[in-house]
Amino acid sequence: MGGGGGGSYDDSDLDQLKRKLRESETQTANVEHEARVADLLEHLLAEFNGRDPEPVNRHLEEIRRALEKELAGMVNLLFGGSIIKHTEIDGLSDVDSLVILDSCELAEQSPDAAKDYFVKRLQDRFPKTDITAGRLAVTIRFSDTEIQLLPAISCEDHVKIADASGHNWAEIRPRGFTKVLTETNQRLGKEVVPVIKLAKAIIATLPGKHQISGYHAEALAVEVFKNYEGVQSRQAMLKHYFEEATDRLRQPIRDRTGQSVHVDDYLGTANSLERSIVSDAFGRVSRRISKADSASSIDEWRQLFKE
Repeated sequence: MGGGGGGSYDDSDLDQLKRKLRESETQTANVEHEARVADLLEHLLAEFNGRDPEPVNRHLEEIRRALEKELAGMVNLLFGGSIIKHTEIDGLSDVDSLVILDSCELAEQSPDAAKDYFVKRLQDRFPKTDITAGRLAVTIRFSDTEIQLLPAISCEDHVKIADASGHNWAEIRPRGFTKVLTETNQRLGKEVVPVIKLAKAIIATLPGKHQISGYHAEALAVEVFKNYEGVQSRQAMLKHYFEEATDRLRQPIRDRTGQSVHVDDYLGTANSLERSIVSDAFGRVSRRISKADSASSIDEWRQLFKE
């Protein structure tokens, strides 16, 4: 007589098999979701950065030559370029170049007066080109591209730009800031600057009192990624940015450039009402990102950018 061959599954074996199947399906869904989010973020950045760098560099050199008698220097920002959503949160990483004029006389005038002078000099040099002044930056629209310049004034080894209000001077050390941000960006696979631009686009959708300045958004990125050892993907890093910023916004961030004692003095002292309002807003963004990922919802990711 022969016994029954093969094997049999008891309930625990079946439960384990079902669990492994569910885990496999979840893993597949997560991979597909991450791919969709990566495509969305890549598409948004292409819109923000959709320019050929060659004409930008060529025109910056033309501007340098045209203004060389008045220049103390130009700081071309490798992570520069106008983003598609211009708001009050524009910062150094949103312009192509910091143009430093050597003039103690201008330093004694208001930022608006200095900006008007800068626009007039550009109009004299490029009479057939459309040149407009915003709250802080000046835009030159050439036939093949547009360039954003942030005017600065140099006097007695001090460099000043308009502060966040646009009406007062603030002393800066621009090369120090670009160096720190560049080093952070390089260390994390050149993903920090794209994440800053994506974060600014999300911040731009918030009500005005929930926003932070562009310079603050950039300095915040340096802080939150200082010890970052997580996944170097834009999705993961954008999530980390808002998670960490929620708490860090409640305390002042010391200014590495010398522009002020803190980069965020405009929000008041530690745990001020203004800081709580902004922190809560960033916390809501963080929770929305987590919810979008938990639900594997690309539509909820689009809503973060009002797409």
